[in-house]
Amino acid sequence: MRIAVVGLFHETNTFAPGRTDIEAFRSEWVQGNEAYLSRYSNTRTSMGGVLDGLQDEEVEISCGLHTGATPSGMISGEDAETLLNAVIDSIDHTADGIIAVLHGAMVAEGLPDMEGEFLRRVRDQVGVTMPIAATLDLHANISQEMVQHANILVGFDTYPHIDAYERAVEAVKLLVRTVRCDIHPVMALSKPGMLIVPQVMLTDEEGPMKELMDRAFAIEDDPSVLNVSVIGGFPYSDVPDAGLAFIVTTNDDLSLAQRYADELKQMAWDRRARFVYTAYPAEEAVAKAMSISVGPVILVEGSDNVGGGSPADATHLLKHLTNPPRKSLIVICDIEASLEAHRIGVGAVFEAEIGGKSDKLHGEPVGVKGIVRTLFDGRYTHIGPYMTGQWADMGKSAVIEAGLLSIVLTEKRTAPWDPGHINSVGLRAEDFHAIVVKSAIAWKTAFGHVCQYIVPVDTPGCCGSNLAHFQYEQLQRPIYPFDDI
Repeated sequence: MRIAVVGLFHETNTFAPGRTDIEAFRSEWVQGNEAYLSRYSNTRTSMGGVLDGLQDEEVEISCGLHTGATPSGMISGEDAETLLNAVIDSIDHTADGIIAVLHGAMVAEGLPDMEGEFLRRVRDQVGVTMPIAATLDLHANISQEMVQHANILVGFDTYPHIDAYERAVEAVKLLVRTVRCDIHPVMALSKPGMLIVPQVMLTDEEGPMKELMDRAFAIEDDPSVLNVSVIGGFPYSDVPDAGLAFIVTTNDDLSLAQRYADELKQMAWDRRARFVYTAYPAEEAVAKAMSISVGPVILVEGSDNVGGGSPADATHLLKHLTNPPRKSLIVICDIEASLEAHRIGVGAVFEAEIGGKSDKLHGEPVGVKGIVRTLFDGRYTHIGPYMTGQWADMGKSAVIEAGLLSIVLTEKRTAPWDPGHINSVGLRAEDFHAIVVKSAIAWKTAFGHVCQYIVPVDTPGCCGSNLAHFQYEQLQRPIYPFDDI
């Protein structure tokens, strides 16, 4: 048996400034068995899980193109076609099955459902008998077309996402069983008509999302059920299919799959009022953080969530931290400022306006003055529980010490998914009283082990926690919380 392996991964924030071009995908452009094995072997990534799963099954691997980019704005229509063609053309059509590493919330101009379009085009090329499996992020926006053109869809079970490896292994094993005709997977999709923010999708603490996950795991105990995926959705993609969804896969029993999917849909709807997130305005949030006696206190600036496509240069909190009473830390992406710090060198006095350069939504530049303490090339490898072994690149980076405030300036947007986010520049999280994280939940894989208190922040941004601030034009209505139906 031979299985073809490909990947196309991007979480698209249609409210984010700018466009995502094909160059953004070049840092994760891996094609062919040798390159794929070199990059992803012994990593706890989806790609590493695909490799290990296939090797465990003693199945031959045929690696096409895997490419991905950091979450960001809309992809141009032309670049989307280039990406789709490059990945699809790389598929080994003589293989016995296909496994694809997808996100589920990829959007381009004229293509609101890129994963659905990808699967449709693959199906058109390989025919109806070729088994196709795909892994999906928990923040996917699921379309009927995705379900129609795949045989198996397996979503992450955790947020923060620490099970990408395990879900890939699971998808591979289901695919191999399908190829061997041991099972005949059928999928049912059910959606309650709910749009929820990432901050309420936490799966490891008591709350409505965990209750849905627990029920999903119980359903999977049914011998006829192959997989249940609870998909939180991605509210920052203005597309018709955005929102909470449930996919139940059974062994040739569609009515059972639909019954279970509809049960989860009703459970979610009954809990809709509990999917509420409240946060503090910027100035109040900073004051609260400083009043807490024991740190580190994590200021969660979810509106500038890099993992959701934000520019990482919001200054709504920074402007209240320029002269903090206690040691504080913030990471700001500013190409000009980071390059200037590298130009003047360690020990030099740095004085400039930083951040707030992407658009007006994320604030105005803020003037800071401090000493350049550290310079770094920005490259590190994940050592934490999220995608262990994955490469990260902040670009040219610098630590500016301005009184009790430490600022990490980066040339490239990088999400705080791993301790290396600050360890790599010689800083320790436990040395700070207040830490600003440009993330919703995934920061816990980097700072959760030292966090003593969380202060959620409500500020403007393309990943804001108050969905009423967004002007949706493509979203299918009615949908909660805009329409209580």
